[in-house]
Formats: sequence, C-alpha cells, structure tokens
Amino acid sequence: MNDGQDNCAFPAETGTGRRLRILSYNIQVGIHYSGYRHYLTRSWKHVLPFTGRLDNLDSIAQCIAGFDIVGLQEVDAGSLRSSYINQTKYLAHHAGFPHWYSQTNRNLGRMAQHSLGLLAGFRPKDVAEYKLPGRIPGRGALIATYGSGPQHLMVGIVHLALGRKARARQLLFLSREIQHHEHVILMGDFNCPIEDESFQRLIESTHLCLPEREMCTYPSWRPKRGLDHILVTPSLKVEHARVYKAYYSDHLPIAVDLRLPEGIDLRPSYFPAPTPLSVHNRAYVPAT
Repeated sequence: MNDGQDNCAFPAETGTGRRLRILSYNIQVGIHYSGYRHYLTRSWKHVLPFTGRLDNLDSIAQCIAGFDIVGLQEVDAGSLRSSYINQTKYLAHHAGFPHWYSQTNRNLGRMAQHSLGLLAGFRPKDVAEYKLPGRIPGRGALIATYGSGPQHLMVGIVHLALGRKARARQLLFLSREIQHHEHVILMGDFNCPIEDESFQRLIESTHLCLPEREMCTYPSWRPKRGLDHILVTPSLKVEHARVYKAYYSDHLPIAVDLRLPEGIDLRPSYFPAPTPLSVHNRAYVPAT
C-alpha cells in the first residue's frame, strides 16, 4: 500500500469488471480552509452563500472525476448557504457521474441541509438510509448494494459523531449491520484514528480489515491526524491507497484501488437510468 500524497488528476480509464477506484471526501460544504483561524474568520460561510463556493466545487469535481464510486460527507442538499444547490447533484453533473444519491440527516430547512452523498458510475441494485444512534440526532449512514446473493457488494458511507460515547454506539450499530456480509466497503469521516477503542471493536466484530497504516487527512493544510478511512473485507484486495493533495476543504480526500473477486459483476451503466430507483421512500436519482 502506498501512503504517499498525490495531486488530484484525471485517472486512467477504469476497468469494467474487477478493478474499482474508490474515493471518500469530507468537502465541508465547499468551503476552503488553509489554517485554524478560518474556523473563526470563515465560519459565516457555513450559514450564508458566497461567490467562491461554486469555483471550489468545480475544483472538487475535477479532482474526483474518473473514480468509480465516491462517498461525500458534509454536503448540503440545497439551502440558503449553498444558494439552494444540491451539491451532490452538482458534483455528479460536473464530474461526469451518471448516478447520484443524497441523504439528508439534519434538516434545518432553508438554513442548512446536512447530507451524505454517493456518486457512482455503476447503478446499484438498492440504496438504504440509516439513522445512526446518538444523543443529538443528525448522523446517518448511506449503504448501496450491488449485485445479489452471496456475491453482492455493500458500499457504506458514514460521517460519525465527534463525541466518544455517541461514536461508540454508532460503530456498534454499523458492525451489526455489516458483520454477516462478505464483500463490504465502508468509508467516510469516522472522526477518530484507527487506534480508537471503538474503531478497534468494529474491526474485531466484522470482516473488515485494519489498514496497514494510518493515513493523515486532517487538517488539510498540515495533516497530522487520520480521521478519514476506507475499510474493506479481505475478499477485496487493496492495490493502492493514497491521500490526495486537494486543498478544497479542511479534510483531504482518501482513495483506494481495489481488485474485486471473480463473481462480482457491477455491470457499469454510463447512461442515466430511465426511471429513478425508489428506496425506503427515497429516490435514487440519476444525474441530469
């Protein structure tokens, strides 16, 4: 595994069967930080719109283009601060993803729509939303399933709580959901390093593998902590893992290249589906 940092670039053409390129990115609703002072001086951008947000999103779109599946955290689904733009849909359109899904976990009406996002070149069979436990509501998990039967692939996206007790409950919940599945990718902002006790319990109670080493993603301007992770089960062979030098948030994106086992057929669809896929009273919507 390569724990180096690379500049974002358009990757080579991806394979259609066994090779899969995955990226996870906390985009901080399109706000660029380059120092701790910005948590104070630019805090108003979490509430109000500003002219540079779309330029920053365009840079993020260029960075993530070419991956097969992208998990996004800290996305706005369309409120005052994002100029009523669903940022997941915007990035899907500008990065060339035919399929996208947005899960709003904390709905503050016109002020903010705190969400997770899935961008995919492959149309999943099913997308499920989960509300994660916690004293303060607003954390969720988004899980897409590809294929069926024992050879199905589960892809989960999470953004866990800052508090240790709430995060432990959320990790326990996730472990119960995925522990009986053979082919799993779980990614996102876990808000904890790999040596965290609750994180270790997740590894022990599931088939997920502990990363060979922690890759630092936070803060983006001087990364010292590994808060963002992509975990996989042993059947999914990691060929490369890296952190990208993409300074468009307070986190850096993390990516892995995987080899899928024989029998998992994702059947890529690079054209929008004719009808949305309805899941748990929510719609999985192709980019338009």
